[in-house]
Amino acid sequence: MKKQQLFLLLLLHIIGLNFANAQKLSDNAAIEIVNKSIDAMGGQKLLQSIKTLYTDSETEMQGRKVNWIVKEMLPNKGSFQIIYQGRTVYQNWFNGKVGYELNNGEKKLADQEEFKDKKYKQNIFNELDYINPSLYKLEFIGEEKIESNNCNKIKATLINGLVKILYYDKNTFLLTKTEKILNAEKNSFSTTYYSNYKKFNDLTYFTEMKFGEKENIQIATIIKLLYNENITEKDFE
Repeated sequence: MKKQQLFLLLLLHIIGLNFANAQKLSDNAAIEIVNKSIDAMGGQKLLQSIKTLYTDSETEMQGRKVNWIVKEMLPNKGSFQIIYQGRTVYQNWFNGKVGYELNNGEKKLADQEEFKDKKYKQNIFNELDYINPSLYKLEFIGEEKIESNNCNKIKATLINGLVKILYYDKNTFLLTKTEKILNAEKNSFSTTYYSNYKKFNDLTYFTEMKFGEKENIQIATIIKLLYNENITEKDFE
């Protein structure tokens, strides 16, 4: 009987070691995939040198053509504007600690729930945060075809519990799709597709975003991108 118990304990120990080793290999594979994406975007040195990022995108909302202006500044400041016929019809921003919004010309506190993940952001480019083990745990979970592209699939879990599923093209190593899990129990998530990558000086970046699925898809196209210019601290006051 003792021999059987000893054998069982030994077997469980071996299984545990094998699982731990497999998990470590999966984590390492995920980190390697994200590092390849960083290289494809221009390299870690370039991404870390970018202190501000400005994008102007064209899209449609309720049948009207509008522009989305997004401004970001290290480490986690951000601003989002909706421009219609040359005027700002909506704006929200995060000053690094608190989120605000401008509605009908009046500045007021925004719903802070919208900015809860921003407090953990340390870089403009998410990939730099993903490879930081103090922020994210990465796990390679397989491969999947996204719009005819073979992609590596990674689960990224932020230390506050946020879960994202990331899809990186196996040929270009660039991000193709993200799924942000909103409620795992209800299978609720938000989906964004990224495509039409172009070079902006030394930076390779997507120019088309698609949000949602099937009949609810919204498309935004970046028409202007600037980095390390056109943004100051005043944009987040």
